[in-house]
Amino acid sequence: MIVKVLTSSRADYGIYLPLLKKLKQDQFFTLQIIAFGTHLSKNHGFTSDQIKKDGFEVYHEIETTPLNDSPLDIATAVGETIKKFATFWNSQKDKTDLIICLGDRYEMFGAVAASLPFNIRVAHFHGGETSLGAIDEAFRHSITAMAQLHFTSTEQSAKRVEAIKGSPEGIYNIGAMSLDNLNELQLLTEKEFEKAFGVLPKNPILVTFHPETVAFDKNELYTNEILKVLTQLEDQIFITLPNSDTNGNVIRKAFLELSRSRKNVHCFESLGTQGYFSAIAFSSFLLGNTSSGIIEAASFNKYVINLGDRQKGREHGENVIDCEIKAEYILDIITYLKTLSTGAFKNPYGDGHSSDKVLSLLKMTP
Repeated sequence: MIVKVLTSSRADYGIYLPLLKKLKQDQFFTLQIIAFGTHLSKNHGFTSDQIKKDGFEVYHEIETTPLNDSPLDIATAVGETIKKFATFWNSQKDKTDLIICLGDRYEMFGAVAASLPFNIRVAHFHGGETSLGAIDEAFRHSITAMAQLHFTSTEQSAKRVEAIKGSPEGIYNIGAMSLDNLNELQLLTEKEFEKAFGVLPKNPILVTFHPETVAFDKNELYTNEILKVLTQLEDQIFITLPNSDTNGNVIRKAFLELSRSRKNVHCFESLGTQGYFSAIAFSSFLLGNTSSGIIEAASFNKYVINLGDRQKGREHGENVIDCEIKAEYILDIITYLKTLSTGAFKNPYGDGHSSDKVLSLLKMTP
């Protein structure tokens, strides 16, 4: 089976690394990775190189990164992605048995939409989930409508996919793929992390804040509120920089300026999967609006202060505390968390054996 895997961002690639390794090792599959989006952006670390360092061949690279982060730039990038992938699928339609799309971003929507006229089967992960503060919500449901195979992370999500498709056919609840990394990755020691990234972890607060792409006009206001919080903290702070979304540069610039002015603040363009999961393990808690706080943090028994509406609607464990993006509210919760002992949390997203289930199901499907 010739499987073309579409990956457009470093974060989504890292989540599915266990699946990619097993697809590569299994002779039933011919794995072909298509890298596009921020993988080919210098500003985001040109992480297509990381895919190659991990031992994979990148079958094809397609430049789709927007020139900037305005609504017009993002909308134009969607159109350009569809146009470029239309040409690609036209040349590959007889050389592709299945498309696997990693993620729900606007670039992924464009790549999958372009495949539709060529009648190539599509497999989609994490369908049926909600994230009301991001335009990914609409793209996710659209990709669900276009796909034929659906691997959901919870039973509730599976029911939403069935409602969209009008049938239970091709829908499989397998849990969250990212949790497979917990069973297969060897986390870094503190010294190994220091050697790799130039800073020794000292119980840091791990911050990841992406733009709210539905209310993108408020991102500067939200960023200023977060800066009010971070400038009052003496804790070590690790910040992973935001992805390529509407008004993301406002956040990126503010965080980089903060790191230059305060010795306790450290920014990272890309930690990679091993580095990022190690940072979670080292952290005192997570602060921001990333899906990793919703899906993975519970497996590390870490509390999460989930800011704003980007992840609103997603199922989460008892470790997640939702908070409005106002400095005084965030600081109150931080003070409260520092009085708590480490919890032991149940993760609603599965047991970390999703990739094995996917391979078995792919071999069974016609």
